[in-house]
Amino acid sequence: MADTVRDIMTAPPVQVSPEALVTEVARRMRDEDIGAVLVTENGHLRGLVTDRDLTVRVLAEGGDPDTRRVAEACSGELITVAPDDAIDRAVHLMRAKAVRRLPVVDPDQDRVVGIVALGDLAVERDTESALSDISAATPNT
Repeated sequence: MADTVRDIMTAPPVQVSPEALVTEVARRMRDEDIGAVLVTENGHLRGLVTDRDLTVRVLAEGGDPDTRRVAEACSGELITVAPDDAIDRAVHLMRAKAVRRLPVVDPDQDRVVGIVALGDLAVERDTESALSDISAATPNT
């Protein structure tokens, strides 16, 4: 059984610039079959944007995804974990802060090195759950 965040995180994470257009980010999510990307500048975390953020913060407001920047849609105040943090810490933070994804930041370099999602935790810790089954399944495209 895995002990640290490093053991279950997705690395390297998909990263985009704050200046990326919403359309570009949505296509990247589609092409890589993911629902969230990290927004970074020179490897430093600036935010996290999900497919829901793009829908609610841009499209539902009548924004043009061909001209709007991802910085306008991302969440900027993030809870992070370090690669060597215990998985239990990640679980605790997700529960306490009601978040589904945690960026993984190397504290020595202040650089993004991964992302850990609720599904990753389910696959590792709750193998009999429906979330674990869904998270471990190969996507149908």
